[in-house]
Amino acid sequence: MALVTDISQLDPNGHYTYADYLTWRFSEYVELIKGRLLRKMAGPSSPHQIVSGNLYGEIYLLLKRRDCRVFSAPYDVRLLESTGNGDAQVTTVVQPDICVVCDPTKIDNAGCLGAPDWIIEVISPSTARLDTTTKFDLYAENGVQEYWIAYPREQFINTYVLNADSEYEASGTYAAAGPMSVHSLPGLEIEWADVFEQMDELLGQKPV
Repeated sequence: MALVTDISQLDPNGHYTYADYLTWRFSEYVELIKGRLLRKMAGPSSPHQIVSGNLYGEIYLLLKRRDCRVFSAPYDVRLLESTGNGDAQVTTVVQPDICVVCDPTKIDNAGCLGAPDWIIEVISPSTARLDTTTKFDLYAENGVQEYWIAYPREQFINTYVLNADSEYEASGTYAAAGPMSVHSLPGLEIEWADVFEQMDELLGQKPV
């Protein structure tokens, strides 16, 4: 396949695979959802980056005594759905803000092949609908056991766990100081205050 050096060379209504994705050589980060091109419209804000960085740092330290690995975007996660795992068969490639993978056979040089155990998306205004609807359904469909959605400006996190019907059930809403339990990794807890530190100062708010 010929290399694609500018996103304008792509048909926004076209259908693409991971094999196509590998030929793209432009600076923009994009995702594929069931073959459809999803373009990142803007870079993440400071609140987004602070919360994402704090979550990654806390999870990294907690997992040092476990076999799981944590990754942060940009990191390609190839979700298989009902497709095969060949490059020309995979039609969904996403870049979660944070993902945790406990099966080492899913990790290769290109990223993660298959569903991570736990995904966290940090909301930006431009991605709110995507993260709370499209990706919410996509991650459940692909067997991601736990999904967290973090809201930096509002300073809360909604957590969901996959049930026996492959649907997400709410497992917690965290909006104040205290531990946040990770249901897919029993015994693992993250302190809410450690995630949202610096946010009041950044947003010009007085601590409550």
